Amino acid sequence: MLDKEAIKELLSSRFSNDIHTKLSEIPLPCELKDTFKAAKRIKEAIQNDELIAVVGDYDVDGIVSTAIMAEFLTDMSANFIIKIPNRFKDGYGLNEEIINELENATLIITVDNGISAIEAAKICKAKGIDLIITDHHMPLPTLPEAYAIINPKQANCPFPNIEICGAQVAWYLIGALKEVCELRNYDMAKFLDLLTLAIIADMMELRDLNRILVRLGLARINSSKRACFEAIKNYYNKEKFEFDDISFLIAPLINSAGRIDDATISYEFLRSRNLKEANGYLDKICEFNASRKAQEKALFESSQNDIDENEDIIVTWGNEWHEGVIGIVASRLAKKYKKPAIVFSIDGDKAKGSARSVGKFDILSLIASQESLLCGYGGHKGAAGIVIESANLNKFKTAINQSCFLQELYDFSTNDEILGQINPEAIDYELIEILEFFEPYGQKNPRPLFELKGAMVKSAKKIGKEESHLKIILQKDNKTLEAIFFNFDYLPKSGESIDILVTIAKNSFRGLIIPQLLIKEIIKQEQK
Repeated sequence: MLDKEAIKELLSSRFSNDIHTKLSEIPLPCELKDTFKAAKRIKEAIQNDELIAVVGDYDVDGIVSTAIMAEFLTDMSANFIIKIPNRFKDGYGLNEEIINELENATLIITVDNGISAIEAAKICKAKGIDLIITDHHMPLPTLPEAYAIINPKQANCPFPNIEICGAQVAWYLIGALKEVCELRNYDMAKFLDLLTLAIIADMMELRDLNRILVRLGLARINSSKRACFEAIKNYYNKEKFEFDDISFLIAPLINSAGRIDDATISYEFLRSRNLKEANGYLDKICEFNASRKAQEKALFESSQNDIDENEDIIVTWGNEWHEGVIGIVASRLAKKYKKPAIVFSIDGDKAKGSARSVGKFDILSLIASQESLLCGYGGHKGAAGIVIESANLNKFKTAINQSCFLQELYDFSTNDEILGQINPEAIDYELIEILEFFEPYGQKNPRPLFELKGAMVKSAKKIGKEESHLKIILQKDNKTLEAIFFNFDYLPKSGESIDILVTIAKNSFRGLIIPQLLIKEIIKQEQK
């Protein structure tokens, strides 16, 4: 049974292999292939007053990447334009139509995309446009013919084996530009608030370099002079943000514009020059977020109609399902059924899909094994995008559920975040402080999950507008504990003994901070 000292030791061991533990130790820009080649070309473009085009992406990482690059170019008084593709009109990444839009640009810089832009690179070359690609997605066997490619996953790149997001790649390029342009006093740390948003939203591993940046970045967000963060604080009536607020409040807001309408609105929000301007954009974004929630709820319900729970991989689809929310629905399905999920939206003879994995299972490799059936795909181990001919959906569903990759599924998706059985006497304010010390929690540093066995239910009350949550008072030995079970799937009776999986959070009430159990699962029900 775990006490506080054992919990501290177990959590400390997660970081035993971290190479970088201080900001002064993090990798340098020179460790990213082509960074200085790209920086010298951008310096030349700035000096010659060339028109530079920055092409981003419509998710949080792409929006933040664009905002970071735009802020640097503004600081340098550069001549530049930005283009964030519209999910519905432009599709993903750089293409011929977008290149034609960027009239008179002699240099295009992609951020958080471009590693698969083979055809677009050829068009740029034919038009005499230099293309600099900054990306972090997995490269295909053939790379685009670009002036420079900055991607830590490309061959012969000496960057350490750390998963970083697109915004971090852009930030490293600015680090090289600082050196090339001899900007000795340029403050690279001013971007940490935006970087933190991108790292968490793009579900990067919260270890090593990423852990350092996010811990520093949260402090930057709370002291940020950016109008966008002041507007969000006012909207949620918060004096300061916690790590979980980034995941559950801020990131979904920023994402919603690109999911429902146009991500450029979120970009403009992040770049707002004053509070009035920020509030104007935030009002629009909040409307998009409300619409996103409604559409997500409806689609989540529809998506479950044809699910075969005996299959290892959930694959479901529907005509003209909203492309902006299929990724969220895939995440919810993966969480509910505890197996990878792929959700497709059919539009005529093509279907666009979004995949989400569970545990450590590599969903991208599984999808790649069916490449012959696909029109295109890309992404990460945990999340991927797919395009397929609608006629091949059934074939794909069958093939992917018969793949030899599936022998690894249950090895990789085991719940390795359960630390063990907790001693109820250890659940106090000091334990909250220990758990907070090891934040932020996320990929590769999951929030500690504990077993609590034989807890007696003293009372269970439905709460929330739709009474979909439970507040439970538990007794274990001589300890009385308060627990919340969000979206409960079992209602225990008073006097019942239950075994539960819980995380531990802090509950502030009238200035008093007490531990609160968040129930993830009731793993055994036994009537006493």
